[in-house]
Amino acid sequence: MTLDQQLKHTGTLVNYYFVCKRKLWLFAHQINFETESDTVALGRLLSEISYDRQKKEIKIDEMISIDWIDFRNKVIHEVKKSDKLEEAHLWQVKYYLYFLESKGVQGFRAEINYPKFHKRELIELIDSDREYLKEVIKEIEEILPRDEIPEKVRIPACRSCSYFEFCWV
Repeated sequence: MTLDQQLKHTGTLVNYYFVCKRKLWLFAHQINFETESDTVALGRLLSEISYDRQKKEIKIDEMISIDWIDFRNKVIHEVKKSDKLEEAHLWQVKYYLYFLESKGVQGFRAEINYPKFHKRELIELIDSDREYLKEVIKEIEEILPRDEIPEKVRIPACRSCSYFEFCWV
């Protein structure tokens, strides 16, 4: 499988891989409750009203959607409502950098912005990240075509997940 074939995943899928394999599978199979989630709507609103001078939602190849890009300083930005799922946020952004590199775009860094907390986290992609992302993509490739939904696993993120009622009620 070539790198281009592997990179047919969105940043959201990479994020969900780190949050919950069941959510990853459901979302990939178009079972989506996010349009009904107040938490998701609040996150979108925060992203829209924060950093209002920036051009937002830059879609690349219909695969990734970067909140905004500072081309002058070669920094991509991702806005997040909460810092509770930092590992998922971190790998989503690293995937964006990895995706851009696969398209020949070199030298970019990333910044995750948490406007609610006046916090930002700088991210760089290193060789070990590239290797790890290859493993993550391979595992996503193994999870998505399965006929059965991955088992439910109760984690703290379940309480605010848009799939909570589907999984637990």
